[in-house]
Amino acid sequence: MRKLLVLFLSFVTILAVAQGIDASKAAKAITAAGLKEHLSIIASAEMQGRETGTEGERKAAAYLISQYKKFKLKPGNNGSFTLPFTLFQDKVLSSTLKVNGEMYTLDKDYWVNASSVPQKSLNTNAIIFVGNDFNDKSTADVKGKLLVATESKERSMYKIMAAQKLGALGIIIIANNNPTYPSNLTGRLSLTASTASNFVSMTVSKHLGSHLLGGSKDYSDQELADVPKGVYSTTIDWTTERNNGEVPSADIMAVLPSKEKTDEYMFITSHYDHEGIKNGEIYYGADDDGSGTTSVVAIADAFAQASKKGFSPKRNIVFMNVSGEEKGLLGSKYYSEHPVYPLEKTSVDLNIDMVGRIDPTYKGDSMNYVYVIGEDKLSSDLQPITDKVNQRYNMELDRRFNDPKDQNRFYYRSDHYNFAAKGVPVIFYFNGTHKDYHKPTDTVEKINFDLMEKRVRMIFETAWEMAMKEDMLKRDLPLNMPSR
Repeated sequence: MRKLLVLFLSFVTILAVAQGIDASKAAKAITAAGLKEHLSIIASAEMQGRETGTEGERKAAAYLISQYKKFKLKPGNNGSFTLPFTLFQDKVLSSTLKVNGEMYTLDKDYWVNASSVPQKSLNTNAIIFVGNDFNDKSTADVKGKLLVATESKERSMYKIMAAQKLGALGIIIIANNNPTYPSNLTGRLSLTASTASNFVSMTVSKHLGSHLLGGSKDYSDQELADVPKGVYSTTIDWTTERNNGEVPSADIMAVLPSKEKTDEYMFITSHYDHEGIKNGEIYYGADDDGSGTTSVVAIADAFAQASKKGFSPKRNIVFMNVSGEEKGLLGSKYYSEHPVYPLEKTSVDLNIDMVGRIDPTYKGDSMNYVYVIGEDKLSSDLQPITDKVNQRYNMELDRRFNDPKDQNRFYYRSDHYNFAAKGVPVIFYFNGTHKDYHKPTDTVEKINFDLMEKRVRMIFETAWEMAMKEDMLKRDLPLNMPSR
């Protein structure tokens, strides 16, 4: 009888504790001081800008794992806190160019990008000059041909895209002024190993451009403008040597397990990579996305503390910091294609990317806002939950970037998009860009930690509501967005 009484009293105590913890009380574990402590490490010089696949990023990953272990969270990937994946990167080892038998020099006469050079060689005896007004409305037969165009006020990228769209072999752009930067001989990171280039491009000097078009001397701007469009008998021999290397990286995953709906999940995400070191300068990435990564850590800690007091979510809460966002949303793309947990049983992704600053639209440290993006798509449950939580915070929930016509297209530009593309409802929390965006001046001392605390507490309470919802979020709205 005494044992039964002890068990009963223990149960009553646990129940009382569990009933005494609610979202608002649990959110108080998230503090400005705590956020600053984490961010001062994540965005420190020691992390070397956290570029994808570098030692700096691996140091950041180790710190995140140490915190999740400290919180007593479970590994998120079948016993591991990492979801490793391999990225691939092209490098141009050498490039040789002959035009009508005459040799030309890389970075003096022509400039290339690793993503648009031939795999081994390109040989042709004819080119088509398309002038400076070439676009994708051109009626010229350019399929399978090598084009030459001159620069105009419009960006050369539009001519390159037009040539690709019309099926050209490639395009050579004659520069008005020689580039002041060297060729980009290292390609973008990719989830797939590259194959032979189907399209080539290069930028050339006026000297080489004049030679391509049959000139015996360097053309002036006017002479170049007067050159007739059409086919020119020009022999081009372009040979390259390339290497496709492997770059290891990993997403970081931790989970607070549910004892109830053990086959359902919700995600809270950020990206922990940034721009690394460029020209000897560290790009600290305090706001982008050190602030989001710190937020996920703080939210995980708050949930873990609540769990010790008796809180148990109705569905599993997964905390994930992805790699490769700055290289093209690669870490979240990898997860969406190789999910650890079924996407059809993933209720929602709350993605936090830049929540520590104030953008030029809102001036002054007293501003009380956050941009909320994506809650008008995929699920009609998203906005009511957001608004309910915000009754306790009275923040301005700025939804202007939900407009499909908005030219910033932020909806496509962070990791939630890869969840949304698979049908998972998402909310993206964002403070907008600022003058330090993607610059070495994005540092910890510029973070507004008091405002960040309020934003992160609100996100935490939103996550709490979604974790405790009886059913998964409805999937009753269309995505209704063009492809990224």
